[in-house]
Amino acid sequence: MTSSEDTVSESDPILTIAGPTAVGKTELSLDVAEALDAEIISADSRQVYKELTIGTAKPGPEALERVPHHFIGERSLHESFSAGTYAEEANERIREVLERGRLPLVVGGATLYLHALQYGLADVPDVEDEVRERLEARLEEEGKETLYEELKEVDPTQAEKADPTKTQRVIRALEVYHGTGKPLTYYYEHQPEPPFSYTTIVLNRDREKLYDRINRRVDQMLDAGLMDEVRSVMQIDGVQLDEPPLSTIGYREPIQYLEGEIEDYDEMVRLVKRNTRRYAKRQLTWFRRYDEYTWMDASTTTAEDVLSFYTSD
Repeated sequence: MTSSEDTVSESDPILTIAGPTAVGKTELSLDVAEALDAEIISADSRQVYKELTIGTAKPGPEALERVPHHFIGERSLHESFSAGTYAEEANERIREVLERGRLPLVVGGATLYLHALQYGLADVPDVEDEVRERLEARLEEEGKETLYEELKEVDPTQAEKADPTKTQRVIRALEVYHGTGKPLTYYYEHQPEPPFSYTTIVLNRDREKLYDRINRRVDQMLDAGLMDEVRSVMQIDGVQLDEPPLSTIGYREPIQYLEGEIEDYDEMVRLVKRNTRRYAKRQLTWFRRYDEYTWMDASTTTAEDVLSFYTSD
């Protein structure tokens, strides 16, 4: 295993610190990064936007001064940024960090971003809109059962994974088949191999303590001026309020309140807290899919614990 004093090699696994929102990734990652002489590669789908600060719990000036960060405030809300784009650009940043003789440290909780970086995403070609339109017309005329039976014929693997009652997944798989001549399974089986390997630590806490941290963080965000930030963002020309990232938790509810869809301020606060807790639960469920991840208790884990695990792995 590479340490900060060894020759940096692309063959060594890259340390990743993941975990649900508000678990305590930021402070621990700063300590670890300083010990490793590392640069942090953020894996957060919203901190990348320069207009979003308070509602994303973006690292503050002191943190950015302590350790170089990547993908913090680098994009405008007018620019699209997908998991695939993130993985492609993050791989380039990782190479640059390694070429400087430093270590990259991936930190974040955006599950799809982490998956795209560590395992890759299927490179599915774009399909003409007319293909989907024809399939949707067939859905109306022939029914979902007919489309599902066709999927079983052309892509049995995807058919087995798909719920026949959830037609969008069925249509998507058929759309790829009719638009490219190859089943969706083909692209999953032939997706590019990621250029780097990873050692991933997932931080967790007792559920009630994690939920308490989430509730307190929401209160802190509101005290710090979240509503003013949301008002400012809503006034930006051309920004889509009903699409990511503004349709995500912590922005969606304040926007709904300011537009009158949620009438009571306290109800808006309750919804932000509840939805954030539910999001944290979904993040933990996602991370449990990966048997190779190592779980650590954020309430007791120190930088020394992480370094000892990483250098001995």
